[in-house]
This record gives sequence, structure tokens and C-alpha cells, in this order.
Amino acid sequence: MREVLGDLQAWWQAGDDVALATVVSTFRSAPRPAGAAMLVGPDRSVVGSVSGGCVEGDVYERALTAMASGAPSLTRYGVSDDDAMSVGLTCGGVLDVFVEVVSRASYPEFGDVVTDVEAARPVAVATIVAHPHPDRVGRRMIVQPGSSAGHSDLGSTRIGTAVRDDALGMLAAGSSGVLTYGPDGQRRGSGMQVFVAAFTPRPRMLVFGAIDFAAAVARLGSFVGYDVTVCDARPVFATTRRFPDADRVVVDWPHRYLRTEIEAGRVDRRTVVAVLTHDPKFDVPLLQAALRTPELAYVGAMGSRRTHDDRTARLRESGLNETELARLRSPIGLDLGARTPEETAVSIVAEMIAGRWGGTGESLSTTSGRIHVGEAAAAPAADAIQREKERV
Repeated sequence: MREVLGDLQAWWQAGDDVALATVVSTFRSAPRPAGAAMLVGPDRSVVGSVSGGCVEGDVYERALTAMASGAPSLTRYGVSDDDAMSVGLTCGGVLDVFVEVVSRASYPEFGDVVTDVEAARPVAVATIVAHPHPDRVGRRMIVQPGSSAGHSDLGSTRIGTAVRDDALGMLAAGSSGVLTYGPDGQRRGSGMQVFVAAFTPRPRMLVFGAIDFAAAVARLGSFVGYDVTVCDARPVFATTRRFPDADRVVVDWPHRYLRTEIEAGRVDRRTVVAVLTHDPKFDVPLLQAALRTPELAYVGAMGSRRTHDDRTARLRESGLNETELARLRSPIGLDLGARTPEETAVSIVAEMIAGRWGGTGESLSTTSGRIHVGEAAAAPAADAIQREKERV
């Protein structure tokens, strides 16, 4: 959704009607995740994608129909003998696409949502995408931590309370997906489906060591969606000119900066750390702080195997136990045979991605089974909430 926000905002501000198609659920090897979006503008132009080309033609027609009628729709696309080569997903996946019309009249809160997203404030949009009463479909509620407003938007206080509580959990996990309830928000019921689009701040990448490899890692980290910080204690090297792709360049002792960020609550389970310093006086105290912070998603350190062995011995002497040391990815990166800073950056960021989504790092041509193995690991929040509802 983030990739089309700018275009949607421009049309919304101009007072135009825009068809918004959103992937709300995926199964098996669907080409794009929940939250992927496509717009059909007032001039019938298309922005974004819901499947990478497989079903866009049919979604486009449904978008035009929605713009003419104003009625939203929910459609499931998959593979069948009849539609696999027409509007089906030849990749074998299944996805549900919700199409609605967005305008200043139908979505007056959209401007506030964009403001929150641009300010990196967490916000979730909960939209009813299926309900026994068609007039409920398309109703939405904006959910923000610390705010209790908007319960009546979904039809009743009971629905609003249930959805808000669950949406806050998904927002904390940075996960978008569909929740199922009874028609009036009964937690163990069925019939109503609510899609929660969670807009959380970008995950953070902390790169320590102002070297050429760090510049390449920062560039690639920014490209794949991280909020990138480069930190080094040497002001002559830690400059914005040398790291134009970083969101911020900090001159500070690495371990002190990391501890400050941890104590301030500015790291979470999506935060990754790349230690590229090569100097024990920097990386040993830094890794002590990082490896004793279980919230970090990834901690990697650059160096040869000899450097790794020396570093590990120093970390043991500093008091780290084997469980803490086991969290360290060193030597950093996947085995790609990388040589240049850019190639090395690919191997480092690839290892971060594999850890995030549950990938093995192996060549897909030598493996079997599902390609998107991370679906179970990456979008657990909605499933976990649903399981808890069924248990209660």
C-alpha cells in the first residue's frame, strides 16, 4: 500500500474518485503479500500491482465497475482448469482482492492516515471486506496506539472494541491480514471479515563502521525498505557525504549509541545490526550490548574466520554465554563468493532477508516445496489472534 500512497493522496486531494484494489489474504505461493495494492485513477490509468500481472486485467475491470456503481467487491483468484491462463494465478497461489472506491467523501480520514505514515507514527486501517449485510462492507476504522476513537465506524461498539484490540496487536507486530468475527463482532463467530492494514515505521538497520562496505550496505538496506543509520566514532569518516543513502549518520562510540537506542525503546524485533568495524575496541563492547538484547532480529559481524575466532574468545572473556554467542552471524552474510563492497552488501542483506522470512539461502533450483516459506513465519499476527479467539 505504501508504494501507491503518493498517487492516491494526489487524486484524493484533487477531489477525484479512485478505485483501490488491495490484496487482503494470500494462500500458498501467491505472488504478492497482503497489503499489496493497485489504483485505477479517474483517467483510467493504473498504478501499482496486486499480482505482478496475473490477474490485473480482471481486477481492472472490477475497479471500473466499482467506480461506476460505488459498490465494493471481494474476489478470490486461484488456479482452475478454466481460468489458469486467463485471470487465474499460474504460480499456484490463491489471493483475495478487495476493490473499493476512495474519495474525500467516502474516506475523509485518509489525509490523517497519510500524515501519520509520513511522520513514522504507527497507524492501522481496519476495513470490513465481507459481511452478511452488504451495507456494512467497506466501513472502516482508524486505529492508533493511545486513541480510543472510531468504535462506531464499523457499526457497533462491540465490533469496534474487538477489532481495535486485535488491530493493535497486529500493529505491534507490523502484520497486515484478515480477522474473522461474527456479524456483530462475536470473537468465536464467523460471517464478518475485517482486513487490517498495519502501517508501522520502517524497520531499522543499524550499520556500525564508516567504511566502503558500510556505504554499500546502507545503499542496499535503504533500497529494500530499512530506515538506515550509520554510526562511527570517527567524525572524519562518518559524514553524510560519504553515506548519502543513510537516513542518518551518527558520530558516537558504537556501543554507547546502541545502548542509548535500546534504553530509549527505539529498537524492536525487526531491527537488524551490521557490525563492520573490524576493531576489538569498537566491536567487542558493541556486540556485548547487541547480543544481550534479544529483541534484535539480526546481529552480524564482518571479518575473516580468524577474526571471528579471536572476537568470539574476547566475547566469552567479557562474560557472554553460549546462548548469547549463538545469536551472532559471523562471518557475516551468505556464501555468495562476494568480493566487492556491493556484492558483499548483497550477501549481508540477503542473510537478513532470509532470517526475516524463514528462507534457507539455498538455490531454489535445488529445493522443493513452497517458495514463499516465510508466509507462516512472516504473517503470524492475524493467525495467532484468530487461534486465541477460537481458544477462548
